Amino acid sequence: MAASIDSLLAEISDIEDPIEELKHLKTAILSIPISALRDSVTGDRFDVIFSLLSTTEREQIELCVDILERLLVALSPVSLAQDFREALQGGLTHHAEGVKILALTQIGRIVAHPEAVTEILNNDDILQEVIHCIGVDHIAVAKQAISSLSKLSHSKAGLDKLFRSSLLKDMKDMMEISDIVRYRVYELVVDIASVSDISLGYCASSSFISQLLAELMGEDVLIRATAIEMVTGLAQSQHGRQHLAQQGVMDKISNMIKGANTDPFSSLYLPGLVKFFGTLAITDSPQQVCEMYPAFQNKVFEMALDPDPVMTGVALDTLGLLGSTVEGKQVLQKTGEQFKAVLVRMSQLANLGATEMRVRSLDAIAQLLNLEVEHQSEDLLALTESWFLLLANKPMDMITNICTQPFPELHCSGLRVFTAIAPQPWGQRLMIGTPSFMEFIVDRSTGKTKEAKDAKFALVGALVSTSTAATILGSRNYLQLRTYLREGAYYVAAVAAVSTDGAE
Repeated sequence: MAASIDSLLAEISDIEDPIEELKHLKTAILSIPISALRDSVTGDRFDVIFSLLSTTEREQIELCVDILERLLVALSPVSLAQDFREALQGGLTHHAEGVKILALTQIGRIVAHPEAVTEILNNDDILQEVIHCIGVDHIAVAKQAISSLSKLSHSKAGLDKLFRSSLLKDMKDMMEISDIVRYRVYELVVDIASVSDISLGYCASSSFISQLLAELMGEDVLIRATAIEMVTGLAQSQHGRQHLAQQGVMDKISNMIKGANTDPFSSLYLPGLVKFFGTLAITDSPQQVCEMYPAFQNKVFEMALDPDPVMTGVALDTLGLLGSTVEGKQVLQKTGEQFKAVLVRMSQLANLGATEMRVRSLDAIAQLLNLEVEHQSEDLLALTESWFLLLANKPMDMITNICTQPFPELHCSGLRVFTAIAPQPWGQRLMIGTPSFMEFIVDRSTGKTKEAKDAKFALVGALVSTSTAATILGSRNYLQLRTYLREGAYYVAAVAAVSTDGAE
């Protein structure tokens, strides 16, 4: 096998127009399993393919990239670092986006390997070129460069190289290119800082974090809107949240929410501020966040009633997240009439809004109503039932009507609402009490898409998995559901063909 690949490579090197041979080689290599390639590929002749990248012929470049992607993955990261370091470095400055991404991907493999990484740590030129790739126009190249540098930072040696060598200046120089590139560097910094408290310390001591926070509190509302996204990423980790709390960032963002009503440009950054606290509430404690920062909760309710679809959409997503936890449900219930008004608004949007808003409303409602079996106390069951009954005079009919409309995304979102209430005894009683509803559940003719079939299957599974289903739904319905589940999501009943003499 190795001999046949080597012979093909040798043939290509002797041909003036190698495209047809490259196509042949690509087909041959793609037919070989990766495991077999690992046993047979030595990499001795890969320089032939690398040399063919020196062209402006687009098809030739694309074929070479496809072939190298397949061949290089068969080599160990150590072999890559030792034998193809120069070739990969050349790829970083190539004019074609695909070649840059190929080189960055393979460098990512090298820096993630504890032995191979030393070959790169001793080569500032390669790492400088990777950093420079953050500033190129092609976002896919920049993303891959960020990914590779983030992997490098997973070791102390990598952190030292990035933050305690001349490479630090290279990163800071990149930030001067444009706002877009500066925020790509921040994206890298947040990725690195999120790994551990130690990596965050490197980022903080290099002034990246303080500079980002300064931009969040600055006067430029567009910069502020982008900065809050980065800061929210930092809040995903516990050590990141602790650092932000020590810097007083939560209080400052809360004050920004309070002052939003007097800022005519607040709509540009307010959604990001709300998402930040929504992240905090889910990762820490909904009750604690809502009690410590009441401006957040009040603003979410206000945005849910706002005619601006951007504001409403963010509020719906945030309410769904908050209400997905038991603690969040209890926090919302404590607000009394405030939340009831919001729930009615969500129901109106689910019925009459634009399709995207209807889907977001239904998905938020499903999260609010969902209650795992282990949390089904008498109080919480009464809470979710009361919320469902607030949706309409006949909420079962309302959601069923949405499920039967000719919009696949609405169909699936409606089914997710039913799936949320399916494990709850009151939900099962409503289902069996609604005429034709059980027939609707097991009717495979509704919902033709894979997503719809999966959503219906999830609903059936949620019903069958509960201990109360057989009693409440009745043995006949329960057995039908079990049969549906056993047959699978994509079951199609066989139709017998009957031939009649004389029929055309």
